Amino acid sequence: MIATERIEVHGTVQGVGFRPHVLRLATELGIRGDVRNVGGHVVITACGPPDTLSAFRQALRERAPRNARVDNITVTPHENVGHAGFVVLGSGFAAGPRTIVPDLATCDACLAELFDPGDRRYRYPFINCTDCGPRATIVESLPYDRSRTSMHGFPLCTWCSAEYYDPADRRFHAEPVACPDCGPRLRWGKVLGNEALHVATRAIARGGIVAVKGVGGYQLICDAADSDAVARLRKLKHRPRKPLAVMVRDLAEARRLSDVDGEAAELLQSPAAPIVVAPSRLGGLDVGIFLPYSPLHHLLLHDLARPLVVTSGNRSGEPIAISDHDAEEKLGPLVDGILSHNRPILTRYDDSVVRAGRMVRRARGFAPDPVPLPASSPAPALALGAHLKHTTALVVGDRAVLGPHTGDLENAETFTAFERTVEALCKWQGTTPEYCAHDLHPRYLSTRYAERWSRERRIPVQHHHAHVAATAAEHGVRGRFIGVAYDGLGQGDDGTLWGGEIFLATYRDYQRVGRFGRAPLPGGEVAVRRPSRMALGYLHGAEDFGAPSIPDVRPRPESGLVRRMIERRVNSPLASSAGRLFDAASALLGLCEENSYEGEAAVLLEAAASGHDGPSFDWRLHRRDGMWVYDPAPTLRDLVTCGDPVGVAAARFHTTIAEVTAALVREVADGVRTVCLGGGVFQNRRLVDTVIRALDDYRVLVGERVPVNDGGISYGQAAVAAALLAGGDC
Repeated sequence: MIATERIEVHGTVQGVGFRPHVLRLATELGIRGDVRNVGGHVVITACGPPDTLSAFRQALRERAPRNARVDNITVTPHENVGHAGFVVLGSGFAAGPRTIVPDLATCDACLAELFDPGDRRYRYPFINCTDCGPRATIVESLPYDRSRTSMHGFPLCTWCSAEYYDPADRRFHAEPVACPDCGPRLRWGKVLGNEALHVATRAIARGGIVAVKGVGGYQLICDAADSDAVARLRKLKHRPRKPLAVMVRDLAEARRLSDVDGEAAELLQSPAAPIVVAPSRLGGLDVGIFLPYSPLHHLLLHDLARPLVVTSGNRSGEPIAISDHDAEEKLGPLVDGILSHNRPILTRYDDSVVRAGRMVRRARGFAPDPVPLPASSPAPALALGAHLKHTTALVVGDRAVLGPHTGDLENAETFTAFERTVEALCKWQGTTPEYCAHDLHPRYLSTRYAERWSRERRIPVQHHHAHVAATAAEHGVRGRFIGVAYDGLGQGDDGTLWGGEIFLATYRDYQRVGRFGRAPLPGGEVAVRRPSRMALGYLHGAEDFGAPSIPDVRPRPESGLVRRMIERRVNSPLASSAGRLFDAASALLGLCEENSYEGEAAVLLEAAASGHDGPSFDWRLHRRDGMWVYDPAPTLRDLVTCGDPVGVAAARFHTTIAEVTAALVREVADGVRTVCLGGGVFQNRRLVDTVIRALDDYRVLVGERVPVNDGGISYGQAAVAAALLAGGDC
């Protein structure tokens, strides 16, 4: 008996060598038929004995290529095929979910060819195959074919064409395939090809800073061991103290500089190849380490034989440059030369960052891979994110397609980058959003963008509800959960500033049942940049629960001015912010008086606590306005009067906040046993681990694939929007 089936395979099945995989399986099993890309999935017509077809379907799932992911296979009867064997057909178009493969780090096979003098692609900076190379950064539209990528302007030579059409070759239908005869070329001014690379490496070796056109945008590169070059790079990036990522040649070198073993080592060598933040072996703060993930990076690291600082190619506050024109105009005056090439970058992707196995910045290597949603939305919707660490998400059915990290939406350039990301996501998915989800803050540029939709098509989502909904959705939580949202600041639904919140929540609604005590932000945004101001805010204006006053053991020049601002309520909004409390503690311990980058005070506080321990400080909960409120005044009083070394005091502060969190959860639980942590404060590894231990009888969840910081807000908004649009009990 012979049967014929139409098999649709959904998931990550385009751009990963899935059609060649299907061809080889069918040939191996003696199945007749064909395979082609359709929309964002793969359609197979297979003809053979039923038992053989069953084995074929099983093999499709179990023996998929290493970068493929099979989410769903649907099978329907089909009429007989006319092919004598099995063939690969041209692509077709269809509606439905579509998956764009993230960019893939250079595979071992291509790397071997890259450094083989006998190979025709020896030292060719654009070598790739079906297992590696650019994907999301070069795709214009789906189905994923060369004609719809930025490679369409590079006709294949005879040799590459033979590989591209040979089912036995690992470059069979590898869309970015190229070689020195037919592909992109490097350029340094008027110098082309391999000589351009030599000029660039000489400039770096002499202590220069070079702008290099990477996979998802330009990067600024210098010798990591050249203190003058690094200092100059810090000055032009306006990053006086924020750690800079270091790219090293291999895992052995990474281990000499940082503690990267186990999961961290696997991540470094994965196809995503993110920056991994790990404890430094040289002392000081954690260091961001990553391995070369493109052939060009491998050549640079090989030729220079030293660690390199590799950071995003942009001026402070602007998005990473992707066009040659922007690089020459904006980066050219700042650097010692530009190493460019003529393969266009269609979509901007910065490097992803992972710390302790948890996503900090989701970009190249991970985005735009979709993430499941707890409910299937009946209509497409766009989640617009927040303001800082901005991302966008597109809701399509039961999944959210997360765009890459954009940056902070502070100017026209980043707003334009945001708009282009939205356009790309919608084009890739072949859909037009009918609804949009946005933050409550009226002055966010993302919120203003939402005004393009009619009021009835807008879904406002409270900032901290989005934080905890993101964690819940990532872990597939159903029903009610306890949401713990600790961050800097977010607009509350009562018009005040929140940031230390406890919710009883579902995706569709929430009840605020606990919070941190409020303190003024003297000078508003100034207090965010200057933890010393925040310390004075707590010293002179913390919400009064009748606790003893906090002594000021460090005289501060602004004390009188700040006291008058607070007393007269001049530009001193109150905030229940855990993030600002960490800032105040850091300043009171003399660790950070002024942030040179967002979160610096908290980073230094966590670093100071490393290797230390101690009991908690005094803390108290009060019942006010129908909720439990943590009074931080006793804690801060003990912090400044305990007499402990700074590291011990910092450790005790972390212990205190974890105990407070556990106490608040237990007070409000109401039988709920799942706790979802969200917000930028939970990037603090020590705090997360201590909270989990303090709540060991609860199921405590934290974001892993999606950042807990504002980079995850769009996903949380997407989860809320999908649940509201789907209706029902979610």
